[in-house]
Amino acid sequence: MEGCDAVERELDKVSAKFGEIKENFDRKITEQVRFVNSLKEQLESGGEISESETSILRDVLHKLHTSLGRISSDHRNLHSTVSKVGKAIDRNFNPDLGPVSHNGIFAGESAKKLTQVVTQHFYRQGMLNIGDKLYLESGITLEDKYKEPFVELHRILDSLKQRELEPALTWTNDNKEALMTQGSTLEFKLHRLAFLNLIAKGSNFQSDAIIYARNNFGNFLQRHEKEIQVLMGALLFSSGNVASSRYSHLFDNTLWDDIQKTFTRDACSRMGLPVDSPLTVCFEAGCKALPVIHNISQVMQVKDRLNSTWVGKEQLPVEIDLGKEFHYHSVFACPILRQQSSETNPPMRLSCGHLISKDALRQLATGNKLKCPYCPGEKNVNDARQIMF
Repeated sequence: MEGCDAVERELDKVSAKFGEIKENFDRKITEQVRFVNSLKEQLESGGEISESETSILRDVLHKLHTSLGRISSDHRNLHSTVSKVGKAIDRNFNPDLGPVSHNGIFAGESAKKLTQVVTQHFYRQGMLNIGDKLYLESGITLEDKYKEPFVELHRILDSLKQRELEPALTWTNDNKEALMTQGSTLEFKLHRLAFLNLIAKGSNFQSDAIIYARNNFGNFLQRHEKEIQVLMGALLFSSGNVASSRYSHLFDNTLWDDIQKTFTRDACSRMGLPVDSPLTVCFEAGCKALPVIHNISQVMQVKDRLNSTWVGKEQLPVEIDLGKEFHYHSVFACPILRQQSSETNPPMRLSCGHLISKDALRQLATGNKLKCPYCPGEKNVNDARQIMF
């Protein structure tokens, strides 16, 4: 982000410079045009050019030449400002990522998994044809379970973008029990929009709005009583211009944007999928982590300890805090060795219930016996069990 901010600052300087030069250019050109037109009128109104008029003409031509010279100089100075943007990009964005990458990491079976992740991302974004093309050219067999859920998802999302609620209401009714179990508010929000659509049509549809509220809001009184009261208040303005009343906020685009996000979240949850694409999550996490990793790799290269310290381990050389939005599961750190667990060094539960890492278990064990560092008494190493978070 610091690199992006630095480049953005240079772009702001270029934009300000452009505006300043354009303003100065327009002003000077306008002045010179006015001088020339004035001189032209004076020359056309008289006969022969007198000595004083010749002097005036010489002064005007000198001013024109000086102004054009300044404009040309400002234009040349602009090139140096623009070139600084390219230098800022080169300085803040290093294209050489060799030290922080591993050759062959996406070979073999990993390449197939990567193709599936990219294809599912296309399906999530509604780019079904591109996803199909990628599968076809990669030679991987496409299973319907990877595509069909997203076909229906985007069909309903497209209808919501067109402000058509019926497909979403039908889907909600078909998945009613599952949505109630997960505490979804999708059904109420859909009925709320349908009710507001009737109000927006005017006083002729006031009775229809009342009937719709009686038929559909009864089941939501306990959870959404205040929201329903607000809707009933908006009903009073259906005979006038409700868009200019105190309830105008109910008729802007925020509710339609919210219903699309709510439907996407609940539909993905119903399919057992995360709301965000795994590819998107990895990309955003990589953008935050890559600058830190790149900096530490340069330090380790200078000290000639890169190969022995980092590449040989399946973990990062430093701790990187990506923020709470990237916390998806618990992480175990061994209290003995103070190392984060990994696939090769998983957490182990002793028979007394205390947890240590597998490496600590090996170091503390004497034969098949082990003394727990937290409680007295010896434990049997064979009784230790691996824990999965």
